Formats: sequence, structure tokens, C-alpha cells
Amino acid sequence: MSNILYIDDEISALKAISAILKKEGYKIFTATNAEEGIEILKTNKIDCLILDYKLPGMDGIDLLRWLKFNEIIIPTIMVTAFGTIEKAVESMKLGAYHFLVKPVDTDILLNVTKEAIEKSKGIKETESIENPFPEIIGKSKIMQEIFYIMQMVAESNANVLITGESGTGKELVARAIHKNSLRKSATFVIVDCTTIPENLLESELFGYEKGAFTGAADKKTGLLEMANGGTVFLDEIGELPMALQKKLLRFLQEKELQRIGSLQRIKIDVRVISATNRNLEKAIQEGSFREDLYWRLNVVRINLPPLRERREDIPLLVNHFLSKFSKENNKTIPQLEPEVMEALINYDWPGNIRELANVIERAIVLSPSGLISMKHLPRRIQEKSGWNIIKENTLNLHEVEKSLILRALNKTGWNQTKAAEILGISRKQLRTKMKHHGLLPQSEEE
Repeated sequence: MSNILYIDDEISALKAISAILKKEGYKIFTATNAEEGIEILKTNKIDCLILDYKLPGMDGIDLLRWLKFNEIIIPTIMVTAFGTIEKAVESMKLGAYHFLVKPVDTDILLNVTKEAIEKSKGIKETESIENPFPEIIGKSKIMQEIFYIMQMVAESNANVLITGESGTGKELVARAIHKNSLRKSATFVIVDCTTIPENLLESELFGYEKGAFTGAADKKTGLLEMANGGTVFLDEIGELPMALQKKLLRFLQEKELQRIGSLQRIKIDVRVISATNRNLEKAIQEGSFREDLYWRLNVVRINLPPLRERREDIPLLVNHFLSKFSKENNKTIPQLEPEVMEALINYDWPGNIRELANVIERAIVLSPSGLISMKHLPRRIQEKSGWNIIKENTLNLHEVEKSLILRALNKTGWNQTKAAEILGISRKQLRTKMKHHGLLPQSEEE
């Protein structure tokens, strides 16, 4: 039996629709406001949510935001007597499955409900599937899309270009692709194009024969040849000198190489994965990167998002690093004060995952009691959160106000009515201030 929660402040509609759904064999939970509905959601397994748009206090859109903020995935059918295209679009953007206008056609409602419950079952089946890349932490929509691309490309021999800001985990993705490919039993070779001096990079990549140049006392096998049958990861490919770009292009085209000082061509079977935090399209326009090489490397592109664009993954990453660094530092896994996690989620992380790992390890080392508080975080994060708002005896009112509004919104799951109550202002005043600080969702701007 599937469970349905129906939230509507119109008692007659609540009773009528509940009766229809009960006849179809569904177990029905009802509530007349969003707050009651949340309590039911916390204590019961709900397969489908039927939600009135206009509710007293926290409205239907606010509840959708609460579900999204708390990472609760339930197919939701919005129902209202105040149906407009704008409201339908807004609810769909927040994850609503369908939008119906009162008076509801019961046949349509039953069909949509059946489809929504089937979707709910599909979600649960998908969630139970083992993550094919357990070494990569993330369950956000954008990361799920990346996992799908990684699965597809791992089964092929296509070259891959991984782009993204520094610290987003490009090498980790490259390793995961190799580990899940048909080449997994062969070598995975890393070439960092920024750490090898330019005058040595060619000999490191292609190798050389004895006597090829002064100092070449013995034959050397290059990194590309060492990766034969496996994968070579060319990190920071955007820094490769132009002269070597031409030689690498020839290697990719002909699948063979010549050691320096040799006339012999050696056939090489290697899969190339490259990575860069540079804009290669711009580099091509500026003449510092070859366009023909770009298209050879960029058969499949994976663009890793910065951490600020996947904030829902931050709690998962935090827990992962808490466990990892506690073990490495021989400490019991500490607990976080609630405002710490809030501050970590709201921080923009210019250094991305690498910076987050550093912050968590630092906090573990500095926390002797097994409890991490705001004082164990770097000053930059304290200031961003508003916890430490006095800097050199200067109070930045703009940042303080924005920080307080953010804290109230996050505490209430972006319920503007409740956030306004916490701040002691009207909802209208709050919305004016949100717009001033760039916090008002684009769909709500006039």
C-alpha cells in the first residue's frame, strides 16, 4: 500500500479528495497547513505529496523549498484555485512533479498520482544502486550527471578532457575512470605539465636513447611508453609548450612515438585523459594552444563544478573528511556544533574540495574536546558567517545584515514568513532586504 500526504487548508476539498484516493487503496495522511505536514513527513514514509499552493503561514512553494533544503525527494503534485503559468513554472523548478488547478478533475488526479508513485518507486530503486565511483563523494544532481558520463566513457577508449577550477577533484575523476575501464589492470601514469621543467618535459614524455644528448648515459623509457596498454593522465595540459603540443598531436594521430635520438617508431596503445583549470578555448584564440590538439584531447569533456555550485554535497564531504582525518590523527571523530555546518555550507570555497579538506583537518587538530565549534574555523569563514563580524573595530552593517538574513533563511529552510518572524520584521520588509542583498530567487523578482 502506498502512502499519500495531502495538505490543504480547504476542509471540504481535503475530505473529498482523500475519500477518492482511499477508494483506490491508498493510505491517506492529511494536514491543513505546511507545519503539520512537515511533522507527518518526519515520522512517516510518504510516497506522494499532494500540496495546495495557498496555505496559511508557510505556503506550498515554501514547503517545496524546505523539501529541497532537507534533501527529501518526494514526487509532489501542486493543487490550487489560483493557478497561473508563473506559479506552475516556479513549482516545477523546485521539483514539483505536476500542477493541477481546482476544481480538480478526479480522473486526471488519479492518473497523475499513479504516475507520481511509480516515479517514487523508481527513485528508491535508483537510490539503492551502489555508487560505481565510491571514491568520489556527491549526490547532487550535477554530480549524478557527471557519474553517468563517467560510466559511459569508462567503457570506451575515447580520450577525455576534464575541466574545472583548481581543487575540484580532476585527478580523482581521472583515476576513477581508469579504475572502471577495461584498462584497469594496466598502468595509470600521471604527468604534471607544471612540475617538470620545460627543457626536460619532452624527454620525460617520449624517452630517449643512450647518447641522444649530453648527459644521456643510458636509454630512458618515456612516460607515454610506460603507460602502454593503460592510461596516461596529462594534468594541467594547458601549460604544455607549443613545440611539445605539435609532437603530442602527432602521437595521438599516429598512435606511435619516437624516443629522442632514435629513428625507430614504437606503436603505443594508451588512453589519454587530460585536465586543466585554464579556458582552452580562450587559449586557442590567444594562440597559446593548438586547436587541432584540443579536438583530439576533447573527445568527451567532463566539467567539474566548483563546490559553491553543489552546496548540498558539503555535509557529505565534511563527514568524509571528519572520518578520514580523525583516523589519520589518532582522534575520535568529533561532533560539529550546528552553526559550524551552517557556516561551512554558506562559505564559497574558492579553493574548493582541497580547501574544505584543509579546514576540516585543521579543526580536528585544534579541537581537544571532540567538539568542533566556530572558533576552530579559519577567520575568513567566521567572518563570512557573521559569527565574527567585528574587524579592526569596524562594523560592516551591509555584511552583518546579509549574514543574519542568510542564517534566518537557512534555519527555516528558506521559509520567508518564519525567517521574518525570527528577525522581528514583516515578510514584506524581509523580501525588500533579500532583493537588496541579491538573495531573492530570480523567479520571485518583480
